[in-house]
Amino acid sequence: MRCSVSFACIKVIAETIEQLTPHLYRRKGDDRERATDHPLYALVTKAPNDWTPASEFRLVLGTHFATHGNAYAFVNRDAAGRVVELIPLDARAVSVRQDPRTMAPVYTVATGNTALPAREYDRSEILHIRGVGLDTYKGASPVTLGREAIGLSLTLEKHCGSLFGRGAKPSGILKVKGKKTPEALQRIRSLFTRFYSGADAEHRTMMFDDDMDFTQIQLTSVDSQTLEMRRFQVEEISRFWRVPLHLVNEMDRATHANAESMGMQFLTFCMLPILRLWCDAMAITLLTPEERDTLYFEFEVNDLARADIAARFEAMSKAISAGILNPNEARTMENRPPYAGGETFMRPVNTAPAPTTGAAAEPSTELPHA
Repeated sequence: MRCSVSFACIKVIAETIEQLTPHLYRRKGDDRERATDHPLYALVTKAPNDWTPASEFRLVLGTHFATHGNAYAFVNRDAAGRVVELIPLDARAVSVRQDPRTMAPVYTVATGNTALPAREYDRSEILHIRGVGLDTYKGASPVTLGREAIGLSLTLEKHCGSLFGRGAKPSGILKVKGKKTPEALQRIRSLFTRFYSGADAEHRTMMFDDDMDFTQIQLTSVDSQTLEMRRFQVEEISRFWRVPLHLVNEMDRATHANAESMGMQFLTFCMLPILRLWCDAMAITLLTPEERDTLYFEFEVNDLARADIAARFEAMSKAISAGILNPNEARTMENRPPYAGGETFMRPVNTAPAPTTGAAAEPSTELPHA
């Protein structure tokens, strides 16, 4: 987390999950509706427990997932087995092993208190969102996988701090002729440092007598390539999270033409696989096998496009004109109330339904009405 690039990648993914709301849907034939009457709907959209809002819950688990490759929450149930609370768990305190008899995962949660032993939980008691990794029951941490790249970035930051810590001026060699006592050398060094060292002494003219000569040490090739190396490390670290460079404020290759395309790539190739893991994990842990036949979770990703109101309204207008959405459905997506008559689907006036019999329709000989 001390590396600025890795922290930016973690923050981008966690805050994106925070602003996207998962909804519980019920299948109704070929259609669907939000299952607002189900107790889980309020649990995942409003507050998973009495002290944590839903957005903060997603932020905490999203941060754990992007950092450790795993996110955990305790599933508290009542006597009837219904889910009543979701409590985030520290991913560093949770370990996973396989039950040798049932082959199911068993979770051990450390309490952080030496007086209290660690407690084991069944898979039905832990909401586990697992990332990519070779372990069958646990994801791998991107921070651990990219530790060499992150370490090199931290080394470059430390090098730049030491290089530019004294007014961005390189050191030099002050030559003094003749043999001098330590006291004389200390006095000469103090005088030189007082007048010519530091940012406030920049561009000050140096004056020496015949016994002194100053040689400035130039930047090495490694020093001169520091900026290029730091820019490459931004790209290298971002690969581990698959975050576009413009989202970590690396704008060298970002233009107005490709910024929207990179945003869609971030949603398609970075966020949608993560959101799918969230939906499947919530479904298999929070829903019963019977409920999974008709109920499912899905994130509302349209919130990512809310900032571009012109593009959003243009897309809705085209969908309404083509008969894909009716006006009330579009208003529901904007959290606006429906109006009377808004359930009617529109179609362009210069088109007509295709023949249903498979035969070509006979051309009409009637003249159009005036």
